[in-house]
Parts: sequence; structure tokens; C-alpha cells
Amino acid sequence: MKFLVCISQTPDTTAKVSFNPEGTAYNAAGVQFIMNPYDEWYALVRACELRETLGGTVVALNVGPVSNETTIRKALAIGADEAVRIDADPESAGFVAKQIAEYARDQQFDIIFLGKETIDYNGSEVGAMVAEYLDLPYISYATKLELDGNTASVERDIEGGAETAVVDMPFVLSAAKGLAEQRIPNMRGIMMARSKPLNVVPAVGFDGHVTTRKFTLPPEKAGVKMIPADQMDELVRLLHEEAKVI
Repeated sequence: MKFLVCISQTPDTTAKVSFNPEGTAYNAAGVQFIMNPYDEWYALVRACELRETLGGTVVALNVGPVSNETTIRKALAIGADEAVRIDADPESAGFVAKQIAEYARDQQFDIIFLGKETIDYNGSEVGAMVAEYLDLPYISYATKLELDGNTASVERDIEGGAETAVVDMPFVLSAAKGLAEQRIPNMRGIMMARSKPLNVVPAVGFDGHVTTRKFTLPPEKAGVKMIPADQMDELVRLLHEEAKVI
């Protein structure tokens, strides 16, 4: 079996969100970066579990600059057999998906794993785009994955319940909470990660259809207004005239 796990580097969940003066880029000064939790805790760990049970290879793939290699090495420490860094700044979801697809096109991966979303953009776009580029089935928000020969049974949460899909490999899957349990790299894994291969490949050309013009922060939340229980008319007036919800 051969599994590709696509990993992203994101700001730590406690990082302050700010942008440069022009509003065109995230201000990364002093920010601690981590591996995107959905990629790490669920996609990568489940791929490693399957490799440990069935045999094969887990390849971790990141689209990003050389500064991302510390994060990539963590994927190796957790259990990936090898890693690839596509040498480019991740300009957009479409750009990233194109790079992943072109790398994977001739590699004969059985499953391509991604987290359901990144915690900075929350777009949930890349997995579907990769599947479209490669003309492969795509199952999103997977919470359970079992393999039987060349067939996979995938469970995913839906409104009011759960859905089980059956799909033949190869396919693309985005991982949600429940697919696996978080692993902490041990000392042996950290030491072995130093000698595992990390290959750097150039990016392919991409004609983007969408560009980001500006980032803005949401307006600050206003203070809470307390209305005495016997002034219901005033409450209705505020809901109508200020909150505009009735």
C-alpha cells in the first residue's frame, strides 16, 4: 500500500491574528507555527496505522518554503517513511491542489489523505480540487476508515446521523475528528526522522483564477447591554433598531 499525506503549516491556535499595513498578507512576526492539527492528528496518524497493519509506505507532502522543514520533520518523527517539499509559497488553495496533483499523478498512491481543513483559512477546498485534477473519487470529513482488499469503507458525519460510503482505491479523503487518535513523537521517532529522506521538488506552473486582494479583521464586539426583566419594550426596541434581528 502507498499513502500520500498532505500536510500544511499553520499558525499556532493561540497566535494573534494581524496583517501587514496594506492588508495583503498575514503578519508572521513572532508567530509560532505548527502542523495543521487535522493533517497531523487524523490524516497522518491513520495513514501510519494502515501502513503498520497492511505494510507499505507513507509519504508526507508539503507545499511551502524551506522554513517549513521543521514541521515536515515532525511528520517523519510521527511515522511517515519519507517526505517531499514542493518548493513554493502556497499562494492559494488552487495553487496548492495543483502542486499536489501533479506530484501524485504518476506515483500510484492508493489513498491521498488531507485534513478536512486548515485552521487558519478553514476553506475545505484543497481535497476536492486534488480529486478533480486527478479524476479520482473524493470523500470528505471522514471519521472512520477501514480497508478490505482494494475496497474502502468510509464513515462520515452528516446532519442528524452518519453516512457510510464504499469506494475502490485509489481515492482522495479528507480527515475529520475521530479518524485516529493523536500521536506524540517519541525520542526514537525524532532521532530516526533526522535520517529519513526529505526530497525537494520544484513547483509546476499554475494559472490562478482567484487572487486575494485584502485581508480584514472582523469588527470588535460591542459591550453587552443588560436590560431589566421588567423593560421588555426596551428589549424589543433594541433588537429591532440596533441588533436588527426582528
